[in-house]
Amino acid sequence: MYERFYGLRERPFSLSPDPDYLYLSRAHREALGYIRYGIEGQSGFIVLTGEIGCGKTTLLQTVVGGLDPNTSVARLVSTMLDPRELVEAIMLDFGLDPSGGRSKPQLIRELGHFLVEQRSAGRLPLLAVDEAQNLSASALEELRMLSNLETEKSKLIQVLLVGQPSLRNLLERPELEQLRQRVTVSYHLEPLDAGETEAYINHRLSRAALGEPLVFSRDVTDAIWSHSRGIPRRINVIADAILLFGYGESKKDIDTELTAIVLEELEATGVLSGQASKTIPLAAEPPRPPTSSERDLAAREALLSAREQLLRAQRQVLANEYRLLRELHPGAADFADDPPLEPRGSWPPRAADADDFNQPGVGRDAVPGGDESFDLIGHGGGPPESRWQRLRRGLGGRAKPA
Repeated sequence: MYERFYGLRERPFSLSPDPDYLYLSRAHREALGYIRYGIEGQSGFIVLTGEIGCGKTTLLQTVVGGLDPNTSVARLVSTMLDPRELVEAIMLDFGLDPSGGRSKPQLIRELGHFLVEQRSAGRLPLLAVDEAQNLSASALEELRMLSNLETEKSKLIQVLLVGQPSLRNLLERPELEQLRQRVTVSYHLEPLDAGETEAYINHRLSRAALGEPLVFSRDVTDAIWSHSRGIPRRINVIADAILLFGYGESKKDIDTELTAIVLEELEATGVLSGQASKTIPLAAEPPRPPTSSERDLAAREALLSAREQLLRAQRQVLANEYRLLRELHPGAADFADDPPLEPRGSWPPRAADADDFNQPGVGRDAVPGGDESFDLIGHGGGPPESRWQRLRRGLGGRAKPA
């Protein structure tokens, strides 16, 4: 495509991981040193994490390619496996045959015999698991159980886990506490800074050059860094597009004007957003077990909710009783709508004055204006009932209050 135009033997910004183009930034150099130290020290579990496109796989290939010939390596790249499938995949990569309908304990015993033979022959078995964040908790626990295979002085197998930052979140789960305690070497690969981005781009251009290498200026690499956030895979996407556009425009020198056009085009077409690095948020992490204070708070909230339900039920019962009372005694609850009480109907009734009984036609045995006699203490006629009296008589079911 543009290789001949720019004097390149191949495309320098290919997305496939190629150890020949590995640029050892400060972080990559440290990561490589940590991994080699863990393997040479037979430290058990080694964990390497980094953002998507940070160069973890390239670094892993570099490590595997530089191992001692006496190291037996099994590398897993497909990790959507249950525990039994994981054991079978390990056996296949070590050159063993897991077929034959054997049970899982039989497969593990055969794998253990193989590891013992390797150690007796002076070889170190290493299991490298790429994309380890896709392993289930049960599969990771199976790896821990396999690491229990050991001699009196050392482990029979070492495990290198390489994955995205979510792998760290997975290892923090309570059920993986024992595995987490066996991780002796752990490193997180950081993105490149602006200066490292310039060195990274020109390093790859120099590796692919047939003659005098093409050089990107600092202004161009700074623009690339600001849009790639220092992620090598995104840097490769942008730099490859710049060379392609420059070839289309027949521009030997790469300037900021061409770079701005390319960045605008990549943003408009969604290429950069599609290559964005994403970290799994804490809302998608497995829920942690509640603390004692959170459990107490939940218990109090449940008790308050139960009390509220009881109060609602009690209010419903009282409302039903009130409705039934109105149906049995229609006038008992009407006093609220009556006009204000008149003074002569107030309770308690005033005592009869002597003058009341000395009026013409009025006496102890006569009702004013009538012929029926009454007794002040009995249940005969008498002064008109007040509303309070009617209410008491209606509620109590008595004819008249004594």
